[in-house]
Amino acid sequence: MDLLSAAYGATSDDDADAAPPPSWSATALPSVAPPPPKRPRWESPPYPGYPPPPPLPSPRPAPPQAAPPPLAGRRYVSKRERALLAASQPPVGSAALLPPPVAPEFDSPGHLLASAGMDHTVRVWNVWNRGDTTARVLKHHTAAVKDVKWSHHRPFLLSGGLDCSSRLVDPEVGKEITVFKEDQPVEVIKFSPSNSNLFLSGGSKGSLRLWDIRTGLTTKEFNRSLGTILDLDFSADGKQFISSTDTTRSNVSENTIIVWDILREVPLSNQVYTEAFTCPCVRYHPYEASFVAQSNGNYIAIFSARPPFKLNRYRRFEGHGVWGFPIKCSFSLSGRELASGSSDGCIYFYDYKSSRFLRKIEAFKEACTYVAYHPVLHNVIASCGWTGEISVFE
Repeated sequence: MDLLSAAYGATSDDDADAAPPPSWSATALPSVAPPPPKRPRWESPPYPGYPPPPPLPSPRPAPPQAAPPPLAGRRYVSKRERALLAASQPPVGSAALLPPPVAPEFDSPGHLLASAGMDHTVRVWNVWNRGDTTARVLKHHTAAVKDVKWSHHRPFLLSGGLDCSSRLVDPEVGKEITVFKEDQPVEVIKFSPSNSNLFLSGGSKGSLRLWDIRTGLTTKEFNRSLGTILDLDFSADGKQFISSTDTTRSNVSENTIIVWDILREVPLSNQVYTEAFTCPCVRYHPYEASFVAQSNGNYIAIFSARPPFKLNRYRRFEGHGVWGFPIKCSFSLSGRELASGSSDGCIYFYDYKSSRFLRKIEAFKEACTYVAYHPVLHNVIASCGWTGEISVFE
């Protein structure tokens, strides 16, 4: 036992005499350089022909960035691509949010109202005059006047009538400027939104003609053996227009509404609306790619303005009555509301996004056939009735 004790005691003494282990500290560690940053991942150019990006100025890591941009068509759009696309496009202002400076009946300043009458006259009214509101009576037609429009940039009036002519008149002096003779009674006219020197006319024989007011001649003609042209409207860019016809002499599933290409003078589609009703009014939306058609089925249908011009079968505007009257409808300046006349003499207002009925105004005792918004004041609307009355509501 003594020997074992001596042996273990010697071992403990040796351990005690041994040098203590070195203490680990930050100063004792050798300095280690951080690893070099990774080379940024190279993305191939999204489109051929784009030059390669310049080399990075320094290998320093990029600062933290915001969230990545959204995917476009399930493909990541890089910052360089977005910068190149932005540089290649011209700057666009907020003109699309401003109301157009014209309206079918109101003139550009908005204080005059023009009306077409069955008494062969075109009358200009001073809406805000408390006394005599008649500003001018134009007697240039020899038959009933069916439609009248203000020129876009000049205070001229264009009217079309059953005397087989369209007439351009200066209402300030009451002088007739140009007469556009046709071989058919003129039912509807419309100025081009892209060129104020061009206008379309449609007549009872189904012919559609594009006229130039500078020369007084026809520049294009659209023939398809149609019935009476009930209404027409240009797209916002002026490259297309839609026409509504009376199809009593043809197949009801064709030619009721036709979308035309102006440059090629051909129809893009003639089977847009296949219901057994005619449409006395068609209107493009002022900003969205859609248009509406007033149907004699007592509702307003919605269509896409892009091929194949499908009918929206889940939304429609209904509640007012048509019942064979030439009831017109009109969009508000912002495109949020749609106003329509009705066979009961009221003006009906609908929300365009939801097709929900908003309100109605009792305008006439007989049918209200036409409505038009003021070109500047969004809360002013003009209407005319079946008995020849005109009312302006604020």
